[in-house]
Amino acid sequence: MDHTDYEITLIRSRRKSLAIEITPELQVVVRAPARMPVREINAFVQEKDDWIHAHLQQMAEKKRLREQYRKQALSKEELQELATQAMKLIPQKVHYYAQIIGVTYGRITIRNQRTRWGSCSGKGNLNFNCLLLLMPEEVLDYVVVHELCHRKEMNHSARFWEEVEKILPDYRQRRKWLKDNGGRIMDRNRPVS
Repeated sequence: MDHTDYEITLIRSRRKSLAIEITPELQVVVRAPARMPVREINAFVQEKDDWIHAHLQQMAEKKRLREQYRKQALSKEELQELATQAMKLIPQKVHYYAQIIGVTYGRITIRNQRTRWGSCSGKGNLNFNCLLLLMPEEVLDYVVVHELCHRKEMNHSARFWEEVEKILPDYRQRRKWLKDNGGRIMDRNRPVS
């Protein structure tokens, strides 16, 4: 399916409703019920055109930031830009997942940290590292969910991991990516002058 200035991949399945996804590779994927007429799908896409363009722009910006990966260290300006972008994106994700998990939270702080990806205080204040924006989105989501699950269990007990698994059944893969790659991302947290 072609639509104005972007191409759409249509995936039909047994689902009951329409959904649009923008992938990290900037592809627009429309998921539709198996028997839904194409005209209905087109009408839905037309209605969501502004949303699609806005999210394509957001995803393009995130992709650009991730591609800065290859540099040895980030400048102060780049770190500031990351922090600004993180302050826009991470609170949206916290709000989304907090509703699913069924928890409240306090203040959200974005920092440029040298040792931690996130933390949750006893009062429910959340702290996140701006370098999370250099990671795949599923890893950023994992860190957000991890910290929010501390609102139920302020430890790393079996019960805590059960809470994480309810939201992200594949959390072990995401955690492994963070463990394997987090160190070299954290090493970039030495601003060059």
